[in-house]
Amino acid sequence: MEDGENKADVELDKEKKSYAGIPEAEFVDDVDAFMARPENESADKVLQTLDENNSKYKFMEYNLFSKRRRLKEQIPDLERALEMVKKLKKDNSQELETHFLLSEQVFAKAIIPPTDKVCLWLGANVMLEYDLDEAHKMLTENIEAAKKKLSYVEHDLDFVKDQFTTTEVNMARIYNWEVKRRHAAKST
Repeated sequence: MEDGENKADVELDKEKKSYAGIPEAEFVDDVDAFMARPENESADKVLQTLDENNSKYKFMEYNLFSKRRRLKEQIPDLERALEMVKKLKKDNSQELETHFLLSEQVFAKAIIPPTDKVCLWLGANVMLEYDLDEAHKMLTENIEAAKKKLSYVEHDLDFVKDQFTTTEVNMARIYNWEVKRRHAAKST
């Protein structure tokens, strides 16, 4: 694999438009034919519907940005925990001197005796004790899953940006169509 590419990137289904089920915006190629449809009563109603869809896409984008930020924070934490488990497995015959993060920029020095167990925070104020091998396996699986989810979220962000563009172009085309139609009606 090339630099910067991970296993999760390879597993993306290029045919899948959206992993989160984001609806695809229809591109209005022929405005006359589109506006002739029975469900399109007036340009104002169509523009209102497109504006609502645009707002929905903005909301989806906001949620995807939040997920991406959370995953980008989670992955390094998981990787640091995995590195510590690897150190504990490797140096299992002697004491290990390290520093624990107590709070923002506050560390405590600690000496860890040889151990074959480790406690991991699972979230929601839950901590469980694992054997080093189990912890290594679980953290590795969680890192892979988080990277895969991140690639899905980034794929969906690209997709939702395309939907913004399509919706905004449609709005402009329908608005311009309506302006031309009104101008032609005044001219006759």
